[in-house]
Amino acid sequence: MTLPSRAGWLPSLALACALLASAGHAGDLPADAPAAVEPAVPGFDFGALPPEVAEAARASRHLPLAERLDAVSAPMLGRPYLDGCTGEGQGVDPDPPARYDVYDCLTFVEEVLALGLAPDPAWAPMYRSALRFQDAEPSYERRNHFFVMDWIANNVEAGLIRDITEQLGPVEWIDKPLDAGTWANWRHRGRFALDDDQLPVGRLRLPVLSLETALEVVDRIPPGSLVVTVRVPLDHVPITVTHVGLVVPGEQPTMRHATRMGDKLVRDDSLAWYLRHLQSYSNWPVAGVNLLMPLEQGPRLGALDPAHPRPASAGPGR
Repeated sequence: MTLPSRAGWLPSLALACALLASAGHAGDLPADAPAAVEPAVPGFDFGALPPEVAEAARASRHLPLAERLDAVSAPMLGRPYLDGCTGEGQGVDPDPPARYDVYDCLTFVEEVLALGLAPDPAWAPMYRSALRFQDAEPSYERRNHFFVMDWIANNVEAGLIRDITEQLGPVEWIDKPLDAGTWANWRHRGRFALDDDQLPVGRLRLPVLSLETALEVVDRIPPGSLVVTVRVPLDHVPITVTHVGLVVPGEQPTMRHATRMGDKLVRDDSLAWYLRHLQSYSNWPVAGVNLLMPLEQGPRLGALDPAHPRPASAGPGR
């Protein structure tokens, strides 16, 4: 497979999605990448927050978090999917820090969370940086490239999310050792412009609900939570997560996500349908799903019902 010239800039979750077709088989990446970033939607200023998104954020800021996330993400429905569509705007990855004409699964979730957690859309870039970078320091080296070891661990520690998987049913633990040899032997190691000592090592630990258990409790998965697709660990592959989406309120549990399935766009799917769909993956089977809950931030904490205090953060170790 010929790799695109920009492949070294993709975060690992976008890389994983790019390598997999919707049924769980290896997918082909385009042989060539454009020399310059261009809007996927003609005439779209991808760096400017669309007025309808800003209006939705301001109109919903008095609502509970799950309803805010639903409101700010609704105008994004139908936008095209594009792997690795954002960067730091300079250096190794000069793609723009934010764009609203295209998304991959992680940039969609990060942008929705940033807009939903911010007290005003003007604050969204601060929250995006907090979610995307260690200590909110925007640089390629500080980016949370690896979803379990970086993105989850750092955002749990920062108090932005907590792991709720064990609250919903019996879990199985992914427990995978990562060392220098794991990275050195991975055929996609060269896609990351990081020194060896910048790659996470230790134990990759994550609780998951099996797909069967998740289907049994699907009606209890709360709106606002993130559904993380976790593959069966492979000895020679240092990543296990290949997709993430958001549960939004609806008549039935609904997953809103930027996906490579079908027409490759931001769309809503029945969460039960999505979980059953994951059962068909054969090339790299799905171990189950991990569930994360975003946490209210800043002034909104003071408005929470004192009878329902914010729970302590708890999540997988590094």
